[in-house]
Amino acid sequence: MRICFLSRRYFPAISGMSVYAQNYLQELVRLGHDVVMVSQYRDDEAGTKIYGGGPPPSIEGVVVLGLAAHGEQQVNAGQLADFESDLNTMVETALAQHRSKPFDLVHAQYGYPNGLAALEISRRTGIPNVVSIQGGDGHWVGLCCETHRRAINAVFNHANELIIGSPSFAAEVQENHGTAPERFTIIPGAINADHFRPRDDRPLGEIGAPPTLLYHGRVDRRKGVLELIEAVKLLRSKGRIFRLIISGIGPDLVPAQELSAANSLTDVIEFSGYVPYAEVPEVYRSADLFLSPTWSEGFSNTILEAMASGLPIVAARAIGVVDCLTDRENALFHEVHDVTGLTRQIETLFDDAPLRRRLAINALQEIQTKYRWPVIAGQIMDRLEHVRSQAPDNRWTANYDPASSRAEADPTCRFRQSPHLL
Repeated sequence: MRICFLSRRYFPAISGMSVYAQNYLQELVRLGHDVVMVSQYRDDEAGTKIYGGGPPPSIEGVVVLGLAAHGEQQVNAGQLADFESDLNTMVETALAQHRSKPFDLVHAQYGYPNGLAALEISRRTGIPNVVSIQGGDGHWVGLCCETHRRAINAVFNHANELIIGSPSFAAEVQENHGTAPERFTIIPGAINADHFRPRDDRPLGEIGAPPTLLYHGRVDRRKGVLELIEAVKLLRSKGRIFRLIISGIGPDLVPAQELSAANSLTDVIEFSGYVPYAEVPEVYRSADLFLSPTWSEGFSNTILEAMASGLPIVAARAIGVVDCLTDRENALFHEVHDVTGLTRQIETLFDDAPLRRRLAINALQEIQTKYRWPVIAGQIMDRLEHVRSQAPDNRWTANYDPASSRAEADPTCRFRQSPHLL
């Protein structure tokens, strides 16, 4: 099968979706498919500082085409982000590839803007489309303005196939947008279990003196990172001795650093910054406990990585998290935004060695049975084969017109003003 894959901020961007795309495409190649990836990227100073940026690297066996998101970058000149021009560039690039050698289908990662681009590619070529819905698609897109509401609902209601990572996330999308539940196929995230594995110099669940806590991922308040710093402050006030590594970059890196300094925590908290993906497994193996106080997820790649690395986990009882973790079976939960609860659960793991070991063992076993990439890729391929002979549903054009939406855009939309949040 010849597949056009539309990515958003693939490597070197710091995102769990970069990891997802890389592993998925490698599996497609391994299965013998012909793949072209069209990926947007930021190459301006502001975008690179927040996410990492620049042209995407090569993937063995995949044709990789990088497109600078010039429309998004108009915000640097004081203008609103022009997602539509970037979408159009993505469409035209894919169509040129299709004319050279036709695709069998188009698979978009993210409902907006990539899913909308997939619908337009399908409309103009007659090939079917598959759209993988990611966190922001359900949590925020379409709740920001009328233009984006029409855009994301065009995708939710008219894509040939919608893949979503978890039942709780699907329920959120249904609540926010009224999408029929039967529209979704639930396929979870996956892990390269050969890349991530526990350290081999001590038993699972054993911690150092002092213990090392790890937050790895986008440094974003929506991931709970500022609340984590408040929990560190509370732990410090109780006389607990430990260190925290905050690994990654993101839109709230500077506020997080400022909060740490304002509370005299610079001797406890280390901001390690950008870590190349090849080096990430060693980051996990350097830690004793993993913390994920996120507000919501589509499905969390970093949690899977921590599970595969043998780390006991404390996580928020959040959308997209409750589907892969179970309280006191393979993690400890606290409520979203509950700094006191987060602090209490960290202390529980500090003090209870048998619990730490049991959580780590259970999590690692679950990775081996449920979340390995060959298993998940097979599930995705079943859906691609299912839609391969279908005609696209072009009725979405009656509700949303990409050509006119820029002129009609709501200037108060937070994503037009700050596209890095999307």
